[in-house]
Amino acid sequence: MNNSGDDFINSNKSDEVDARRLTTAFHEAGHAVMAQIVGRPIEKVSISPAHLQSGGMRLGVCKLQKGRKKSSKDALEDEVMILFAGMVAESYLTGQYCRQGAGQDLRMIRRLLQNRGGSERNLQKLEKRILEKTEHVLDDQAHLNAIQKVAQNLIENESVSGRSVRHFLDESIANET
Repeated sequence: MNNSGDDFINSNKSDEVDARRLTTAFHEAGHAVMAQIVGRPIEKVSISPAHLQSGGMRLGVCKLQKGRKKSSKDALEDEVMILFAGMVAESYLTGQYCRQGAGQDLRMIRRLLQNRGGSERNLQKLEKRILEKTEHVLDDQAHLNAIQKVAQNLIENESVSGRSVRHFLDESIANET
């Protein structure tokens, strides 16, 4: 795993940023950047806590728009990668996967893949393959830089527009080439 989150954390220690807000920002930034990578337009990303109708709490949200900007070979796999990307991006900051914090995402992944996986063993293999693909895609330096920029912007403003996420990703890619 890349330690790209270390510089971001060290540069913000003086700000006394709440650790939960920071991990939530990285988590939501991961969803947002992956959504952009696979061609899903974003309405906005937020780290404003909210109560769910089910009685629980959500710490943040990446609200996707309907439709796609580009066609996909496998739309279901893209959706699963977006869901995994929050946990993966958060791990760049914390050094480990927080399955509890990503519980809702992991339950959704399980539901999405249920029909495709077949047996439990095949389902676990499929989840593992898509998780590894998500890690590979996000481990690109430009993608990591974009995640950091989105997360920093979330800490400063609590929400970021989809247009801004696209800008941060395009800027990070341009700076790496």
